[in-house]
Amino acid sequence: MSHTPHELHDDFPDMADRISALKISDAHFARLMEEYHTVNRQVHAAETNVTPVSPAAETDLRKTRARLKDELYAILTA
Repeated sequence: MSHTPHELHDDFPDMADRISALKISDAHFARLMEEYHTVNRQVHAAETNVTPVSPAAETDLRKTRARLKDELYAILTA
């Protein structure tokens, strides 16, 4: 279990310029990024017990975050 937020710019530092450009030019990418950040904050709050949730709920949040990150990465590398 990691208590470090998984920010996209930190996870993909070599793609920071592309992330910034797509946030502005691609509405779908921007929406996915916002959804990713919302879920990411929820995962971080659950991991640090700021917002306690059941283990199953935390697992579901992590799966959602991973799915969103995969979608974002696919767009970034297309």
